[in-house]
Amino acid sequence: MRLTGTNIEEAYGFARDRYAEFGVNTDDVLSILNAVPISIQCWQGDDVLGFESANASLTGGIQTTGNYPGRARNAGELRSDLELALTLIPGAKRVNLHAIYLESDTPVERDKIEPRHFDGWIDWAKQQRLGLDFNPTCFSHPKSAQNLTLSHPDKEIRQFWIEHCIACRRISEYIGEQLRSPAVMNIWVPDGYKDTPVDRLEPRRRLIASLDEILASSDGRHHKIAVEGKLFGIGAESCTVGSNEFYLAYAATRNTLLCLDAGHFHPTESVADKISTCLCFLDEILLHVSRPVRWDSDHVVLFDDATVAIAQEIVRSNGLEKVNIGLDFFDASINRVAAWVIGTRCFRKALLFAMLEPREALISAEAGFDYTSRLALMEEVKNLPWPAVWEYYCISQNVPHNGGWLEVIKKYEADVLTMRG
Repeated sequence: MRLTGTNIEEAYGFARDRYAEFGVNTDDVLSILNAVPISIQCWQGDDVLGFESANASLTGGIQTTGNYPGRARNAGELRSDLELALTLIPGAKRVNLHAIYLESDTPVERDKIEPRHFDGWIDWAKQQRLGLDFNPTCFSHPKSAQNLTLSHPDKEIRQFWIEHCIACRRISEYIGEQLRSPAVMNIWVPDGYKDTPVDRLEPRRRLIASLDEILASSDGRHHKIAVEGKLFGIGAESCTVGSNEFYLAYAATRNTLLCLDAGHFHPTESVADKISTCLCFLDEILLHVSRPVRWDSDHVVLFDDATVAIAQEIVRSNGLEKVNIGLDFFDASINRVAAWVIGTRCFRKALLFAMLEPREALISAEAGFDYTSRLALMEEVKNLPWPAVWEYYCISQNVPHNGGWLEVIKKYEADVLTMRG
């Protein structure tokens, strides 16, 4: 039986009372939850190809698998797809762009891109009341063919990528100023070696020098810069120049943000555990929520244990205003719009689950070394009716509270996506 609005409100009333018994005010939780922005990655909609060229191909240790019909072929189609997804996702949202999503009637080299090439996105964001984030694109280019960019031994190639990142700083600054919401500009480079290098030190020194030059280019009052590490990737199996250790040290000594990507660590590592460590040394961090299956495979985010643990650590560390949350996955084997909706709703759901914990009671038990009560309470609250809170939250934000959103996407697929060929 499908629940009606009245049924859901009744269920929520019961859930609110149950949580109140544990000292949790669900109305307050929903108010805070709704204001937490999640940055949705535009590149899920077109398989990370961008709009530089009709013949674009994906290189740099990144792969998108599948050929589901309906890939966005231009900015208009991509924005249309995003608009539908946004109507099906509750809560505050942003959209994350890469430099390759510029709009220009003539080809523009990456070190020459300008803010005007993103005016279409800015105008659209104003209409949608969204913030935008931005990324340099240091892959899928002839000058990244050797999997080396900012650490390249050739000074001219290295300088090309430095100028590209500086150009991106001007763009992200412009975006933040125009939208009156600071843009997070994240720098990730694919630099590394497939086989064991003799010299790991000099490439890392070159990367430091390149990043320092990029950071020195402006004060960035309207944008924030993050640097993103990685354990390994395709073509960088034996050495990743920008390792996670490298970037943690760099961010801490340069007063910039560190990006923790959930897919960029060893499968046995807990990304959640790293959040509180980073917040000891950094004012803010960037989080890319992804789902690795074997390596950095960027599967659609689910409401799974790893995702819930990440959300819990953000909440338990009082990090909702210190952790900039973004998504990073791309799957061409399923409906791309549905992927956005599934992934974003799942992380919003994980945040809700984390925020409904009786934190004061748990902290009190822990502070008194009553670890028995702590463990018992952690397990008992899993039985509380949090799904009723989620369903009520969805209808309060005028988005489908159940699988009804899939019906909307299926109709869009039939009417629009399948027509793209």
